[in-house]
Amino acid sequence: MSRHGLPVTIVRACLRDGQGGSPTAVLDEAPLSDDERRRVPAAMGTSHAVFVSVHDSRRGGPVVSLRFFTAEGELPGCGHGTVAALAFLAERAGGREYRATIHAAGRVFTGWSVRENTHVNAAFDPGPVDLRRPTAIECDLVLPALGVTPGTLAPGTRVASVGRSRLLVPLATRSALTTLSPDFERLRAACDRLGFLGCYAYSAPTPSGRAAARMFAPSIGVAEDIANANSTACLAAHLAGQGISDIAVDMGDSLGSPSTITATAQHDASGLLCGGAADVARSIRIP
Repeated sequence: MSRHGLPVTIVRACLRDGQGGSPTAVLDEAPLSDDERRRVPAAMGTSHAVFVSVHDSRRGGPVVSLRFFTAEGELPGCGHGTVAALAFLAERAGGREYRATIHAAGRVFTGWSVRENTHVNAAFDPGPVDLRRPTAIECDLVLPALGVTPGTLAPGTRVASVGRSRLLVPLATRSALTTLSPDFERLRAACDRLGFLGCYAYSAPTPSGRAAARMFAPSIGVAEDIANANSTACLAAHLAGQGISDIAVDMGDSLGSPSTITATAQHDASGLLCGGAADVARSIRIP
């Protein structure tokens, strides 16, 4: 089957106050090659595409399989893509609440959503987060390429993974985050060498858990992500050890598309939830 003419739904995932969000292409599963799947984000002008397959329902609700692609290839997981898929499925199902068992990247987890007046609030279990201190070599390779200087770096850099490792980089102020200007070619080379998905730089959270972040992932063809829910879940797991259990992270401002991701972690980080608001913007066909 050719990819041409396939129906695609564009979902704006992780809205902030009903605006912005990360446009994500959502499609029903189809017999496409991986190369055809990689072409979908470029054709739709989105960073990611999600392919959705709904299986027989069971007592807890439908069973859904998800696959995630960027222009570079398949990803083991995508948090804002999961939010987009849940909004897509909720819109199709109708009703106020939607709940599903999700299969993605060899993992089974729960996702659900609640319809509000103008959008859908979706959340899911991102799974356990592995956290460790980075090595000196990892810091020496990545931080200069990211454009971080000793004067802007705050304590607590961590390597975090929910399927693939990324570097969490704390910055002292929001202004340091705003003015960050990575060398993308150098950053990609460093991340490729270390096997990192990318770098999630964030400002110190307020006492209420509000923070800002920017996610750079040139290794998967996304120079900067408008929203990154899995990395926000990693941050929530890290901050849980500091007594901060609920966070709301603003992203996308530098790209002109403000987004917000929420995440909640138990104090021992044994349980996590993350998600955001989403809007099913439009449905089109690939030309």
